[in-house]
Amino acid sequence: MAKLDPALDMAFAALSDPTRRRILERLARGPATVSELHAVHDMSLPSFTAHLKKLESAGLITSKKEGRVRSCALSPEAFAPVQDWLAEQRALWQGRLDRFDAYVTQISEERKP
Repeated sequence: MAKLDPALDMAFAALSDPTRRRILERLARGPATVSELHAVHDMSLPSFTAHLKKLESAGLITSKKEGRVRSCALSPEAFAPVQDWLAEQRALWQGRLDRFDAYVTQISEERKP
């Protein structure tokens, strides 16, 4: 069994919500103010900022305040552990499926008259 990785758990928890994924999709195009991000979401500002806090605590975004304006930006390097974990899982399952395919092919060949 793999060791526990709290940072990976936080990233997946943050990614589990569709609102947060939409925020990340928007920030992939470039930084935006909280007001710009909130404008396209039909929810209260406190609820929306809770989503931003979850993303920031997972390290997926950063925010900075200039005067009265808070802006957010994507932290692409924070996605590396998620990508690494997914690549490991893909390789594991691809290997299993390749072996299963070979087994089915072998069984089919053996049963041919």
